[in-house]
Amino acid sequence: MDAYHRSLEHPRPDFERGCFSSLDGTWEFSFDDMDEGLRGGWERPGFSLGGNITVPFAYQAAKSGIGTDEIHPILWYRRAFIVPEGMRGRRVWLRFGAVDFRCRVWVNGRACGEHEGGYAPFGFDVTPFLQEGTNDLCLRVEDWPDREQPRGKQYWERGLMGCWYTPVSGIWQTVYLEATGNSCLELAHVTPLVGSNAARVDVQLAEAPASPLRLTLKASLDGREVCETTIDITHLRSSVTLDLRGPGGVAPSLWSPENPALYGLSMTLSREGETLDEVRTWFGMRSVEVKEGHVLLNGVPVYQRLVLNQGYWPDTLMTPPDGEALLRDVLLMKELGFNGVRMHQKMEDPRFYHLCDRLGLLVWAELPSAYTFGRDMLGHAAKAMLDFIRRDYNHPSIVAWVPLNESWGVGDILDDPAQQAASRMLTQCCRAMDRTRIVSANDGWEQTETDICALHDYTKDGEALRARFADRKAIERDGCCWKKAYARGVVPTGDEALLITEYGGIAMKTQGAQGEMGGMETWGYHDKAEGEEEFLKRFEDVTDGVRAIPYCRGFCYTQLTDVMQEINGLLTPERLPKADPARMRDIVLGMEALPVLTVQLGQDPIDAAAAPAV
Repeated sequence: MDAYHRSLEHPRPDFERGCFSSLDGTWEFSFDDMDEGLRGGWERPGFSLGGNITVPFAYQAAKSGIGTDEIHPILWYRRAFIVPEGMRGRRVWLRFGAVDFRCRVWVNGRACGEHEGGYAPFGFDVTPFLQEGTNDLCLRVEDWPDREQPRGKQYWERGLMGCWYTPVSGIWQTVYLEATGNSCLELAHVTPLVGSNAARVDVQLAEAPASPLRLTLKASLDGREVCETTIDITHLRSSVTLDLRGPGGVAPSLWSPENPALYGLSMTLSREGETLDEVRTWFGMRSVEVKEGHVLLNGVPVYQRLVLNQGYWPDTLMTPPDGEALLRDVLLMKELGFNGVRMHQKMEDPRFYHLCDRLGLLVWAELPSAYTFGRDMLGHAAKAMLDFIRRDYNHPSIVAWVPLNESWGVGDILDDPAQQAASRMLTQCCRAMDRTRIVSANDGWEQTETDICALHDYTKDGEALRARFADRKAIERDGCCWKKAYARGVVPTGDEALLITEYGGIAMKTQGAQGEMGGMETWGYHDKAEGEEEFLKRFEDVTDGVRAIPYCRGFCYTQLTDVMQEINGLLTPERLPKADPARMRDIVLGMEALPVLTVQLGQDPIDAAAAPAV
């Protein structure tokens, strides 16, 4: 149970240091619509911004204490902080989980760094800027309604539209301090080498060492040490291979949804016996590939029962209310019979992926889309994709990268060679950075070369859906619904695994938000079901229709929860089931009788996580 609490407390359980201190809470805050802050010296310590905000919630979220959907492109933040006693005399780092979109940071009136990108973490060594006693921290943030920056589901105008929601600006993930010695680790990527019963660890320091260092690595499973090795480090980057065979040459335990075996890896950096840095991460031994039309997990075909998750909450928008909210989402998806999730248009909080690792949930990790093609869009998307892989490489639950969705940002990809090249660029970025996962190049339609032929089809009737997909070659040639399956000139190899990665989207008249919201009618795909029985009947019909397609290797139901005007979730925005969870689970599982973690709705999620699977 302690391991789960620990996973929820640290902002980065996949790169955890014991010495950290949260800076979340009440900050000073101001809009700067006239862009006068820089001219007026608002970064000066002591300058009053006049208002307050609760970090890490965006000003658009009710939990921030402001809660307006007005568009304010320039924001200022300020707070005082005191370096904790345990960090004094050490190197102090200021860390941000995510700030949307562009920011500048000052400590005690001195500029200490800038960052661009709304979803990736970043940080600065602020040791040279600190003073005794109270310190002043100030941020200036720009987040314009720019359609070339990765937005995901954040609408670029005021109000709501279609399947786009209230945007999130400024700080929206945890801000915290960390302490290290003079030398420290910047990155550690663990690559499972399943065929060799080993794992390769690639480490990078924050800067090249002035003199040799020693790095001790200890891998453990279920609290038992598996191996220990020490290497000398004289350069910025180093690699080491860990032999994970147990006594007598026993092969490592492989990670899967049914057996989420998670190895701990502690890394201690030292010089002449003095400990400089200690970091803990996690990894799983598993292989993922596509072969002859199947997705193979550890060499075995896996039928993926995914659910689309937007990752929005009523009062906090894209920021989870707390760690328990993330845990509850993972438990609910497993309780409903899903073995995976397509995390839609969002780099989720790192704790979410760690919980999926621990509890056994496959993840399709999807890059937030831009909506206008151009030079800035290409640069932003490439950087965001690489940042995504860099941050979340170690999570065994992530089995697929999704760089594009439904041609968003590349609206002319069907015939435009430049936009097809953009899709290929992002796909190849994924493959160059990460050979341990598969790629769905442009999920939905108009795909370029891809591991997954991922098609979206919201046909209402299961029999009609089965009939439409009777001939795979015809589908690959002509597409489904109103879009081509592949961009012009792209010829599938025949090895691609085909999945229906969006379907369903059934709304209910008697559950979820009613009438209008944000000036628009609430909606689902097709007409709204009259009540629970009609909903379950339609859910079963279309799910059985997808499952009956003989060459289809899995599905992704739209969607887990209602979000604002889009009320086609299995759950309300508050995560309450719209229909009997047991019956929904039976529909998702079909004839399968696979073990899933069971939790009664309303049960304490931490206690549920500690319970055995049934």
